[in-house]
Amino acid sequence: MPRLNLATLTAEELQHLLGEAAAQRLLPDVSSSRLAGRPYPGPSLSGALSFEAQRERDWGATPDQSRSIKATHTELQGCGAEPLGVYYAAELTEARHQRAYLLDGDTALSLRWSESPDGPPLPPFMQAVTLSRDRASGIAASLSSTSGLPFSPASSEEIDVRLLPGASVPEFLAAHRNLAIRHGRGQKLAGEADWMRAFQAVRLLNYNAWTRRGLLMQEKGAVV
Repeated sequence: MPRLNLATLTAEELQHLLGEAAAQRLLPDVSSSRLAGRPYPGPSLSGALSFEAQRERDWGATPDQSRSIKATHTELQGCGAEPLGVYYAAELTEARHQRAYLLDGDTALSLRWSESPDGPPLPPFMQAVTLSRDRASGIAASLSSTSGLPFSPASSEEIDVRLLPGASVPEFLAAHRNLAIRHGRGQKLAGEADWMRAFQAVRLLNYNAWTRRGLLMQEKGAVV
């Protein structure tokens, strides 16, 4: 599987990906690799996502995280979101657990969090994706997120991204709807397969953009 070449990232992307402390620690080695024209291997990246359905349980790595997941789930349902269950996406680098929802017949929602034992639990955050029915505006998908961290590497130019950290559930859903309608009608979505398709489409758009930028490398160091 290809890996991200850290030597090709901007300083901002490196910091958003690794965190400030880790980015500062690696910066001398990454800078040396850039100057020498050598790759610096980062995490593995796939162009596809797989979602493994999970049995229901009391989710959350901490009591606070669990309460937040339950409260947001209740709010999303109250706003008309149709719950589809909980899934685990192994190819994601973080926040691999997610509750799935559909809204308004054209929007895939995800409530994401991390229960990884390798680091502190991430605060749960929401994502919403609407796929454009046509691409007359040049935008294939609208993506909104309440995560406070920008995407790293940067998202495809074919995705209109809005970060809304701290937004309440109603604020988030209204802001995403306003974003999506700027690009015309959304594709109709129904059921788990279409929810997965929406997030897989975003992943593939990003993967293709990262490939065009030369950000990916094979294990032996050859740039994809």
